[in-house]
Amino acid sequence: MAMENSLPRTAQSWTIRDVMGVFKLRIGVVITFTALAGLAVAEGASLSALQLVVLSLAVLVSSACAGAFNQYYEYDIDPLMSRTKRRAFAGGGFQRSPAWLWAIGGLLVLSVGSAWLALNAWAALYVFLGAFFYAVVYTVWLKRRTWLNIVIGGLAGSWAVLAGAAAADPGIGAVPLSLAFVLFLWTPPHFWSLAIAFRDDYAAAGVPMLPVVVGQERAARTIFAATLMLVAASFLPAFFGLGAVYLVGAVAGGAYFVSKAWQLARAPSRATAMSCFHASLFQLTSLLVAAIVDRQF
Repeated sequence: MAMENSLPRTAQSWTIRDVMGVFKLRIGVVITFTALAGLAVAEGASLSALQLVVLSLAVLVSSACAGAFNQYYEYDIDPLMSRTKRRAFAGGGFQRSPAWLWAIGGLLVLSVGSAWLALNAWAALYVFLGAFFYAVVYTVWLKRRTWLNIVIGGLAGSWAVLAGAAAADPGIGAVPLSLAFVLFLWTPPHFWSLAIAFRDDYAAAGVPMLPVVVGQERAARTIFAATLMLVAASFLPAFFGLGAVYLVGAVAGGAYFVSKAWQLARAPSRATAMSCFHASLFQLTSLLVAAIVDRQF
């Protein structure tokens, strides 16, 4: 009985949707996919089936830990935003308690330790850094202080690529490094598009996202410039060894993203911002799928 009372909610009342929401598992799946892309484009020995499972779960669980900590930490501002007010901690579905921090920390140790034992120390380090950058660098240190929050915090996705590559070969080559750089450049225009759509939310919560600081018109022009930089950088992996299949994915995804970013820059609105946001997801998916197919098949 004492154990049940110490938990945020009784196990009988938990749902799969609750768990997926608090651990941000949809985002975790995307992060895991980037790690698998990093593995696919890396030189080095093939992983065993067990090692592949450990890599996938280590990245997924570490990302989930970072997502849960993000919601735990932001319980005070999430209720102020329409997009986040129904999150578990913000809405009272889960009660904040030290038990959550112990659970999050324990799962992170388990994921990083598993990667170290089954893969190598470098892969484990990158798994840890991905969670650390999102949970601590972005959420705690930067988000409420500077519009550069998502620029620096966006390294979380890049570390996942490097974790996958290091699992095959700790001496990471040019292709996975360039792909990690692409992920670094992808995060700002992706998230700033969402921030334009929810600018009033971030302003109400006092979070200095770019559209809050400089206005949506200037932010939209910045997104367009950042998208051009991203698309230009997306050709680097082809320069270092990926082939025609990757180029097709880079061109198709990049052209679509640029067109939506241009529409946003010309007419900033919630509709054009969300269209640009979804285009960024299409572009990333095109790149990662094309990279995997090009290298493996």
